[in-house]
Amino acid sequence: MIRDNLTHMNPRESQFTGLILVTGVDKPGITQALFETLAPFSITVLDIEQVVIRDRLILTALIRLDPAHAAAIDADLALCASRLNIDIATSFQEEALETIAAKTGLLHVVSLSTSIFPEAVSKIATAIASAGGNIERIHRTASYPITAIEFVVSSADQKRLRTELLSVSADTGVDIAVSPGGLMRLAKKLVVMDVDSTLIQQEVIELLAQHAHQGDKVKAITDSAMRGEIDFEESLRARVALLAGLSEGVISDVRAEIALTPGARTLISTLKKLGHSVAVVSGGFTEVIEPIIKDLGITHYKANSLDIQDGVLTGKVIGPIIDRAAKAAALREFAALENVSLEQTIAIGDGANDLDMIALAGLGIAFNAKPAVKAAADSSVSAPYLDSVLYLLGITREEIEEAGAQRK
Repeated sequence: MIRDNLTHMNPRESQFTGLILVTGVDKPGITQALFETLAPFSITVLDIEQVVIRDRLILTALIRLDPAHAAAIDADLALCASRLNIDIATSFQEEALETIAAKTGLLHVVSLSTSIFPEAVSKIATAIASAGGNIERIHRTASYPITAIEFVVSSADQKRLRTELLSVSADTGVDIAVSPGGLMRLAKKLVVMDVDSTLIQQEVIELLAQHAHQGDKVKAITDSAMRGEIDFEESLRARVALLAGLSEGVISDVRAEIALTPGARTLISTLKKLGHSVAVVSGGFTEVIEPIIKDLGITHYKANSLDIQDGVLTGKVIGPIIDRAAKAAALREFAALENVSLEQTIAIGDGANDLDMIALAGLGIAFNAKPAVKAAADSSVSAPYLDSVLYLLGITREEIEEAGAQRK
């Protein structure tokens, strides 16, 4: 059996390595020429990374080599640089194996904003250092309609780093999320969403109330409940009571007034194409939202049910109320149905009624939420695009487009 010699080396041993840095105007053939230059020598490639920003190339390679060949390699690379009109810098040294070993326990810090300024990057880097972390890599995962920048961080405590970055987010207005790396980041996930002001732009009960000429009264109760000032079940029953006598036909009228949040279809279709699952749990009403949910291809959902007698709303609700506790219970139920651990669940919501499921989920996201929800969530998204959540999961804009999803 052939084995990698590195596997059997003593961790305290060292080896002679060379770091090669290539910069210049990008053009075809640079990478090929670099490694053709290195090919005649007894070299092993330990690490390599290349990026092109606008038309500028940055390529780094870490190699293991025979110390006796260092001068010749350096001379040949100088000729290669001159021929291609690029810059090649080298650094050769004896290096401990443990310093170039693959790092584990990495964390991913994702920042989202319509405009990311130097101050924000500086404060993020400061927070990472304060949490004992080191930035291993920075790369952009999206440039429109918002900018998403991901920092890969080693040696940081996840809980402490999240705490440090919460204040950075508040100071800079940049949305920031922290998630662990490794294989679990790629594992199947279940995303559970609230509906009103999350999946859709409106509050359904307020639309119904407008048809009942009770809009102001219902909105006042809704706002109080969303701020957590009154119990959700009490507030829901009080609001539904104001709808008594409304014709059942109004439901289809209200449904026609509903608009999905921008990026909702993109989020759902991309997640499904990548093998993830999506579910919905709502304090709204099944009679209104069920056709919309089915149109989106969502099979797991829970919502309240209006009592309708002889084609008229009675002002009552049938069955148990979908409140904070019920939303968390639904997340557990849906996770079990999809065979997904709670650590691999994501809950997205905007109001106090979403707090329990946000706390229970592996990643709780406050979407254009009230201050109390932002404070409780692992991350918050302030941009009006629901598919921004994909960037927090490590999915890039290029991958979204490759999945064939169009923003709707």
